[in-house]
Amino acid sequence: MDNNPSILSHVSIGTNDFERAIAFYDAVLPTLGCKRFMEHPGVIAYGKQYPEFWVGTPFDGQPATVGNGTHIGFIAPTKEAVHAFYEAALAAGGKDDGAPGGRPDYSEPYYGCFVRDPDGHKIEAAFWDEQLEQQLNQNNG
Repeated sequence: MDNNPSILSHVSIGTNDFERAIAFYDAVLPTLGCKRFMEHPGVIAYGKQYPEFWVGTPFDGQPATVGNGTHIGFIAPTKEAVHAFYEAALAAGGKDDGAPGGRPDYSEPYYGCFVRDPDGHKIEAAFWDEQLEQQLNQNNG
């Protein structure tokens, strides 16, 4: 039986400065319990139990580009982890794209932040407060 709740196998992003990108993600992803999981020349995978997030130079040798309208959301285990992710990202050369906090238009249980990595990719750390969601459901139901 498959107990993995995800629909994705993995996500890959490209970089034009491999060493800078790896230094950034080495500093940021441990705030969410992730580590380097696999390494090959020009590409490194991060994850908790398997390689889910890959960073590397494009295989076709062309410059990496950022997808307009694309972003990658990472699961944060707590609100504090969202803040740690955000602070680590800014300290490692990322740019603010939405400070940590709730987003009422997303739903009350959502708490997250958005940053741009050094290549311009939009990344997010999000915590979903299941206890608050249950309370809201009980009060509305």
